Amino acid sequence: MSSGSHEPTEDSPESHYPGKLASIIHLFETLPEEEKRENLIAYSEQAKKHEPKEGETFDLEDVRKDEECTDTVGVFLRLDAEKRAHFRITLGPQVQTLTKAMTSILCKGLDGLQIPEILELPADFVPKIVGGHLVRIRSQTVYYILTRIKSACKVLLNRQRAAEA
Repeated sequence: MSSGSHEPTEDSPESHYPGKLASIIHLFETLPEEEKRENLIAYSEQAKKHEPKEGETFDLEDVRKDEECTDTVGVFLRLDAEKRAHFRITLGPQVQTLTKAMTSILCKGLDGLQIPEILELPADFVPKIVGGHLVRIRSQTVYYILTRIKSACKVLLNRQRAAEA
């Protein structure tokens, strides 16, 4: 995977995205389609690195198979002492390459953010990463992991509010 040396500046369009995610978006936006695909494949091959590690505990575990996904996906969310979110994701063997790639990108790009930052994140960055063509032919796939991550954040936030009430 190539690493972009150009960090987004405050006045660049990527600046409204959180730092790590903005860097990934910027990298993909600078690549021609062929290199974009190669980088997506490279990210997909890293998906296993984002599975829960032995002994890790989580504030929320959401493992299920949804109609729009080819296999079971588990979203594991842990908040640290500063209330920053850390995600782990498990993917069944039938999960598609693009879903695996988005898993790695989102685990890396959203790591350490606060839940409200994740919930407020617009999904408009997805086509910038995967390209318009893949978004059109795989629309459910490319947004699925982001939707699941946001859903886990909402559930955890609601549980915390209920516990405080």
